[in-house]
Amino acid sequence: MSPESHVRKDPRPPLTSWAFPLLGVVFFGVVTALGLGKTFSGAPADIAVAVALIPILFGAVFAAVYHAEVIAHRTGEPYGTLVLTIAVTVMEVALIASALLGDQSNPALARDTIFAVIMIVVNGLAGLCILLGGLRHREQSFRITGANAYLAVLIALASLSLVLPNYTTTAPGGAYSASQLGYVAVATLAIYLSFLYTQTVRNREYFAVVIADDEVADKAHRPSARTTLISFALLVAALLAVILLSKTFTAAVEFSLDRLGAPDALAGVFIALLILLPEFTAAVKAARADKLQKSLNLALGSACATIGLTIPAVAILSIVYGAKLELGLGEKDTVILLVTIAVALLTFGTGRTNILYGMIHIVLFATYAFLILAP
Repeated sequence: MSPESHVRKDPRPPLTSWAFPLLGVVFFGVVTALGLGKTFSGAPADIAVAVALIPILFGAVFAAVYHAEVIAHRTGEPYGTLVLTIAVTVMEVALIASALLGDQSNPALARDTIFAVIMIVVNGLAGLCILLGGLRHREQSFRITGANAYLAVLIALASLSLVLPNYTTTAPGGAYSASQLGYVAVATLAIYLSFLYTQTVRNREYFAVVIADDEVADKAHRPSARTTLISFALLVAALLAVILLSKTFTAAVEFSLDRLGAPDALAGVFIALLILLPEFTAAVKAARADKLQKSLNLALGSACATIGLTIPAVAILSIVYGAKLELGLGEKDTVILLVTIAVALLTFGTGRTNILYGMIHIVLFATYAFLILAP
């Protein structure tokens, strides 16, 4: 057997990983050339654009996450986590900015999206992972130190960005003044960067995952420099596609909600689901494989990154362009947030979970979703 036969080649990337980013850029060019996608009026052409847009945008998001993970595998930690985090944040900020700075701006979209991410992750995703893992393995364990770190960051970031604006007096209506917004952006970023340093450098053992034997070989084989370079180019293309299509997507969502008479908060839910869907599938798969720690790293880590990086980004946009930004939650949502935090502290306070905790979090998520439709 020749030496070359022992060399493990990089797996071929799936067709969707390069087709959707390129298709997204081409689709944007065609729609722009035809003068479509800026506003939606219910015409057949608008409906056709919206129907074609959804799968292309979702495909571009999944492609971006795929290529970010390839690069992360090559670079290793802590840079791998940073690459994936930045990629997801760029997509989220693009979608929020398109509504914040549009002709018909939605100043509450950032708040609705961030709150939706917290509810989806802490109640929906974590609850589903705990429930499915408990049904299959009775009890599952995780590292309390890591869970406590996630919750400490989430509580601080959620309080600064979603609760405190209701109790300041300089700016009315659950908003910060420019100076307050600047301070909160710096404070939020400082907390998240400290967490990122703790997670990837200083105390990595807090978040360590026990790796199965069949995964060791995969982790030992790093993608080649050529594969990494191709993934970097396609990652840029995927992010570009998401950025270019973000305005059309938010316009289509807002038009659909208006025609259906649905609450505006659903726009934030749709954006959160779009961004979290790749992490959602990976976290559920890990929980079913009795790797709850990996599920928590994916789920709670994405929530921390969403607030820690999105708030500074939208704060800069608001200050530079003078866009109005409403961050304070209403009384109903504040109560749900506080109950979620209290239950999460109990859920992740012992290092072991069962189906009861999972069901409680899922009911809390269902309550959040129900109250959007029936406030």
